[in-house]
Amino acid sequence: MYTLNNTATLNDTLNDTDIQTTFDELVEPIAVRVAKPRCADGNGTLTHLFFSDIPLDTARAKAICSKCTLAEDCLAGALDRAEPWGVWGGELVENGRIVANKRPRGRPPKHPRPAVIIDEVPIPPHLLRVRPDRVA
Repeated sequence: MYTLNNTATLNDTLNDTDIQTTFDELVEPIAVRVAKPRCADGNGTLTHLFFSDIPLDTARAKAICSKCTLAEDCLAGALDRAEPWGVWGGELVENGRIVANKRPRGRPPKHPRPAVIIDEVPIPPHLLRVRPDRVA
């Protein structure tokens, strides 16, 4: 057995509760330590929104970023890396700079178009209801 200060054994000074508390303090779940961005689902299913030429898609990407806790860090990182394009941190970035809106292909309009503002993709009504056969 190991001894502490040559007077008491380890079993005498620490009980199971102390060991579990110490273990919980040292080893916490990864999800607690690292915040996960809302756009990263691990499969890339939202990538087309963040790098689209369609104003409606970029507006949806901005809506997703507007509720993310990591938006400021994401935007700062994109500007530091001089990202060539895409929605980063809720802002549209082009050639490493923030732009108000993306210029579509073709001749520019005589009168500027209003900015497209949209909320996230709505949840279908059949998913909002709690069905009794699916309650855990």
